[in-house]
Amino acid sequence: MLQRKSFYFVITALIFGGLYLWAGDNASFVDLGFSPDGKVYMFAQYGVDSRTLRPWAELGVIDVPRNNFVPGGRVSYTYTDVVVTGQDGSGALFRLITQNSALADRYAITFLHHGQPLYISLETSSSPGDGGETVEFRDFQAGASYKASLIPTLEGYGTNLKSSFYINVEKTAKDGSKRSYVVGTPQIKRPLITSYRIRKAMIAPQEGSLIFVIEMKKPGDGGFDLRYMVEALKL
Repeated sequence: MLQRKSFYFVITALIFGGLYLWAGDNASFVDLGFSPDGKVYMFAQYGVDSRTLRPWAELGVIDVPRNNFVPGGRVSYTYTDVVVTGQDGSGALFRLITQNSALADRYAITFLHHGQPLYISLETSSSPGDGGETVEFRDFQAGASYKASLIPTLEGYGTNLKSSFYINVEKTAKDGSKRSYVVGTPQIKRPLITSYRIRKAMIAPQEGSLIFVIEMKKPGDGGFDLRYMVEALKL
């Protein structure tokens, strides 16, 4: 049984919702927390651009009911200097957080209110896989269970390939009642993304806000580059 506890979830990352940014080869995703009412979620990501060797970082603040950035809730920073051996780019993240502390204050983000993990995939397959997936998980504290089906769509081939997806979510409450949701923006076509996979699902400490971390694969040198995006759902 997966116990619910707050922790930073570090993954190769990039985010979309209407929230979609590329940088470097492998980034790290950081859960920065929710507002007290769970309606606003803040995350960060950082890494090193493989072409320039410059560390970079991005912050995002999401309006959960809208599943999109709040006004002014999307900022980034890239160092002009390159990294040295042993550095992971986190210095860019620390600088960006310091420079944008007012953004967290504006939306009352509480860094102690991280998402409570309900599902984490440990799948390490390197195959693209474009057939979607269905995962099931439970919120043991609330007595609710979830079934989430990711439905992808791919169009075109090679350099003309574009893709999109959405997630059908079914929640079964403790009393047995069911409710269905659709998460995502399937009308947005992302170039060169070959597959999507649910890597993590987490809920706000106050409940009522569900976050999906989605792995995206894009062809890269010698294999696939992994990126992540977030889909947010107000239950």
